[in-house]
Amino acid sequence: MDAFEIKGGCRLKGSIEAQGAKNEALQIIAATLLTDEDVKVQNVPDILDVNTLIKMLDFMGVTIQKLTTDTYIFNAGNIDPELIFSKEFQAKVSNLRGSILIIGPLLARFGKALIPTPGGDKIGRRRLDIHFNGFKELGAKFHYDDKKQEYSLIADGGLKGKFVHLEEPSVTGTANLIMAAVLAEGSTIIYNAACEPYIQQLCKMLNQMGAKIAGISSNRLEIEGVKSLKGTTHTLLPDMIEIGSFIGMSAMTQSEITIKNCRIDQLGLLPNAFRKLGIHLEYHNDDIYIPSQKHYEIETFIDGSILTIYDAPWPGLTPDILSVLLVTACQAKGSLLIHQKMFESRLFFTDKLIDMGAKIILCDPHRATVIGINREYALRGIKMSSPDIRAGISLLIAALSANGISIISNAHQIDRGYQNIDLRLKELGAEIRRL
Repeated sequence: MDAFEIKGGCRLKGSIEAQGAKNEALQIIAATLLTDEDVKVQNVPDILDVNTLIKMLDFMGVTIQKLTTDTYIFNAGNIDPELIFSKEFQAKVSNLRGSILIIGPLLARFGKALIPTPGGDKIGRRRLDIHFNGFKELGAKFHYDDKKQEYSLIADGGLKGKFVHLEEPSVTGTANLIMAAVLAEGSTIIYNAACEPYIQQLCKMLNQMGAKIAGISSNRLEIEGVKSLKGTTHTLLPDMIEIGSFIGMSAMTQSEITIKNCRIDQLGLLPNAFRKLGIHLEYHNDDIYIPSQKHYEIETFIDGSILTIYDAPWPGLTPDILSVLLVTACQAKGSLLIHQKMFESRLFFTDKLIDMGAKIILCDPHRATVIGINREYALRGIKMSSPDIRAGISLLIAALSANGISIISNAHQIDRGYQNIDLRLKELGAEIRRL
């Protein structure tokens, strides 16, 4: 059975270290396709989505050495680009939305790419137009086979640098275009580019490999194409969403937890969002200490109106953390409006929290109002299913704080983004097991 069984009500205690960043890992591993030399990647998370991408590269002919539990060497010197047209490869690709990231490197290095409609979270419409329109601007010919649900791109004469103004600062769209542009002929400017820390990390790694990228950390990237890239060594940042998940988990369960090696300088607005919920955080060098709190109170705006927390492109608050903030607010004092602007289905998991006893009003697909119950009573354990990665961890947090037994089915959704979460939480004192 693909499920977790959680006995709630246990206070957790101890230290935990965040895994390597999932979203950065997908970009960095895809970027190893850009060179025929060794690329060593450290702090790779052992999670389903990342492992699926690694298996895809292995199928394509990439030589992969696993040096330790979180360190790999990738060598794409003997890759067979024709394998991307096989039915077996297409079946692998369709299971992972992050597979879209291999198009940029394949197109840049081999002049062709084919991919079916990628899988991933069902959190609303997530358009791929940003990717394909950008590739077309760089000179690729695009075709969509509606019957086969396949996208293909050909760049017979190679890609040509150009000014590309993105309609929106898509993170994966920006990463894909960066990887295509570094081997394109001439200069490329990507305007309205995403500038998340993971994009900055990708740019820094590519520059170490011999790329010429300027404007890193801004929304205007200037890329001078080069003939080839060399190998390098790269270490992934800790996963900020996992750090936020542990902060919310500590608050909900009245636990005392230290999160180790957080790279606090790369967390942006995330810690402050939890402080607005009344959660006390202490920085001890690069660790975050969360003391046990019986009560925490949500701030209001200066005029006394209900606090609104919403997502926005970096340096705004990442949308991936809103589900955790929502569930954390359930046991706070005060009220909170969560406005999920980017994805219209990510708040639908709130029906499970309501069944557990939370006071939430789902206003529409993008907004939910949480009326904190201030520990007047505990949530109750129920049977539920995880619809996506972030909702899944939020339901797990709720279950850890609840009275009684909770069963969360579809647990592989949580495994897609959280490494051995059951074993790591057991070390903190949680009563959780796989069914």
